[in-house]
Amino acid sequence: MNELVQRLSEGVHPVEASLRPEKTVKAFKESVDRGYVHIKFTNTQGGTELGVRLDREASDLSKADFDDHAGNVRLVGGLTLNYVKVRCIAEIDLKTLTGTGRLEPVEE
Repeated sequence: MNELVQRLSEGVHPVEASLRPEKTVKAFKESVDRGYVHIKFTNTQGGTELGVRLDREASDLSKADFDDHAGNVRLVGGLTLNYVKVRCIAEIDLKTLTGTGRLEPVEE
């Protein structure tokens, strides 16, 4: 298995919502509504930013209050990283747009 995939699959890691041009809850909500978010694993060299296609069934937005920038969301989605299919699972705090995340290799 790829070294980066293996490292990000072991334990949980600090992450942040990667948003441009501005890092706001509104921009984050728009990304979630589109079903595609960018999650940055911040403890890798230079940071590893991943584009994640959300699995709406597996994600949980029930504890989120986007209007008051409170609560948290659990985002689950798939992507291919270095030719390895993985599932990204991230818990994001809406107040800071940071949290924790991990990858799970997907068996084919």
